[in-house]
Amino acid sequence: MGEILRNLDWSVLTNILMGVIPSLICITLHELSHGLVAYRLGDDTAKRAGRLTLNPIKHIDPFGLVMMAVFHFGWAKAVPVNMHRFRNPKRDMAITALAGPAMNILITVVFLFLYGLLYAPLAKYSWGEYVLQMVYLTSYISIALAIFNFLPIPPLDGSKIMFSLLNDSQYMKLMRYERYGMVILLALVWSDVLGAPLSNAVEFVYGRLFVIAEFANKLTL
Repeated sequence: MGEILRNLDWSVLTNILMGVIPSLICITLHELSHGLVAYRLGDDTAKRAGRLTLNPIKHIDPFGLVMMAVFHFGWAKAVPVNMHRFRNPKRDMAITALAGPAMNILITVVFLFLYGLLYAPLAKYSWGEYVLQMVYLTSYISIALAIFNFLPIPPLDGSKIMFSLLNDSQYMKLMRYERYGMVILLALVWSDVLGAPLSNAVEFVYGRLFVIAEFANKLTL
């Protein structure tokens, strides 16, 4: 039995586990941003639900976390928002929705800078390679989460931003179908109708943003 365990390829499991902490960072700050912006705009629903916290357990959707750790596309447990508490419901809902992806873009920028800054001093150590991999994955998963959420498919943030441009009756009609959106979304991603283009978009954007890491790395030379 011991021989069998020693001969197993643990790299896949290791890579998945390495993706858990970066995923938790990305989804926690994403959802916290939604809640904080909603609170500032007049809706205290997230505050009363205990979601204005950095505790990742409050924000985890188990299946969504696994999807993020394995495929780098996933979701968290949505922060509750009551748009009727906003002074300008459609506009403020759009701003609240935008806060999550905007935070993920900021995380990507910060962690790419850290990756470039830490690469030279840490790459020579075996433990340093693990740290660098975690920093790299955090930046990558975060931009993937941002792009994924910009899709105008309910219940993703992009749909709430796009719907804010509609008149009130159209807006409320489309929001009624929000609960069916995730099923449609998963079908599109898994069928590769959306999966491949989404992956290509992430690679393209991340490749352009990687100049931040290159710039930071030059500061250490």
